[in-house]
Amino acid sequence: MPHGVDVGQSGAGTQGGAGRVEVSGEVDGRGREILTEEALAFVAELQARFGARREELLALRSERRAQVARTGRLDFLRETRHIRAEPSWRVNLAPRDLVDRRVEITGPTDPKMAVNALNSGAQAWLADLEDANTPHWNNVVTGQVVLADAVRRRLAYTSPDGREYRLGDGRLATIVVRPRGWHLTERHVTVDGEPAAAALVDFGLYFFHNAHELLGRGSGPYFYLPKLESHLEARLWADVFAYAEQRLGIRRGRVRATVLIETIPAAFEMEEILYELRQYAAGLNAGRWDYLFSIIKYFRDAGPDFVLPDRNAVTMTAPFMRAYTELLVRTCHKRGAFAIGGMAAFVPSRRDSSVNETAFERVRADKEREAKDGFDGSWVAHPDLVPLCNEMFDVRLGAHRNQLSQLREDVHVTADDLLDLASTPGAVTLRGLRNNVAVALRYLTAWLGGTGAVAIFNLMEDAATAEIARSQLWQWIHNRTELDTGEKVTAELVGDVMAKEYERLRAEAGAGAEDHLDAARKLLERVVLGEEFADFLTVPAYDLIDGTP
Repeated sequence: MPHGVDVGQSGAGTQGGAGRVEVSGEVDGRGREILTEEALAFVAELQARFGARREELLALRSERRAQVARTGRLDFLRETRHIRAEPSWRVNLAPRDLVDRRVEITGPTDPKMAVNALNSGAQAWLADLEDANTPHWNNVVTGQVVLADAVRRRLAYTSPDGREYRLGDGRLATIVVRPRGWHLTERHVTVDGEPAAAALVDFGLYFFHNAHELLGRGSGPYFYLPKLESHLEARLWADVFAYAEQRLGIRRGRVRATVLIETIPAAFEMEEILYELRQYAAGLNAGRWDYLFSIIKYFRDAGPDFVLPDRNAVTMTAPFMRAYTELLVRTCHKRGAFAIGGMAAFVPSRRDSSVNETAFERVRADKEREAKDGFDGSWVAHPDLVPLCNEMFDVRLGAHRNQLSQLREDVHVTADDLLDLASTPGAVTLRGLRNNVAVALRYLTAWLGGTGAVAIFNLMEDAATAEIARSQLWQWIHNRTELDTGEKVTAELVGDVMAKEYERLRAEAGAGAEDHLDAARKLLERVVLGEEFADFLTVPAYDLIDGTP
């Protein structure tokens, strides 16, 4: 049942006096174990102490983007040059179970997928409360239940067909939780009538229930931080960690955080981000789709030099992507942090071995390149890719557990290198346009139905895929980009492709899928064909879901 908790007058310590945290979503079954009065009071404290600063930093994002739109320029910060120039500082040493990160498997906190990920043989499991999770209230609460059970090694699942999934008795993947980004709110949890920051809800509930348990088991509260756009946002996380540790009586610096460098402004502040989190930093990760999405968002009105070809043609070997990944490895190892590579999203086919052979060769080449570049590990989306990724890093690492000693002092990256989109090979094609529409429409239909990690065309897709797909479509329309057919991309053309794809999907889905498909089509039309660019697709999408799938 919905309920509220008063905090602040009975020693909870919220800043600014009393506050009231209320839960408007249904709380029943095992959700009551998570949404306790004490845990909600802790979340309310975090919101009261840090919510206003979060709002200020989000406003700074808009101001910075507007400045880039005026100047057409993004550069390394002058005011933090002393941090980059100071050679002596390092991040804290990694805890034992984060020293070897050669394979990390990603996935939502669905019980079946969680069991498979933990048993996969990967060194770490990115337990995703963000892009691979639709924030239906039921998913939010159930995800926390799954995490609590996983931490205590009691997680189990029985499928509708009777198959049982249990955790193995041996070594399991280390849990690293990705909360939602600073830009999102959780409307089912309000503090003094205002929605709480989703990041603080996700972090607060997990930390409150599991930090001591993890430490007692020889691990710790480890996190992946998504969508950061500045070192000031990293500083906010550092302050949240410090307060949370102090509040629960945990020794300073036991939290560890790996930051996803998946926005273009963050790429210019890698060292500063590590510096702000130096007591807590475990590394940086090189995302792909969100990084490309961020570049389009930032430079959407900068003209044809910032128009990228088909997203599937933009590989990690494109000049601007090479600059980004090599700078990341150099930055991390210079400061004693781990560099984690990008995603291998391929989902093996059970029917077509030729598809698997081709895809496995691409994955092998990608992971071999990352290992040679000095990355300490990489991501996969499916358990079948764990051995392949392990193999590529084993060859490079030998008896070592990471490549921190590879300082990559040969790397020298400039602002122009990071922004050299014009040198990207490839073209904008009608096939690529159709693929963007097809994937975005399929993904949004599943997302609105409650599934955030979706296998589409043999790839495991999450919200980042929909973001890059729809942002490319918007940018191509507004630049009247020419296709390989000689045709210009217009709203009419894209609208026609959407209509055809909608009819195809409706025929495939059959009865019962119309509501989510219709809503997905309207949402996609809104963010692709509209005059204004939506900063995040998941914000208007969140308004279309209720508390349960």
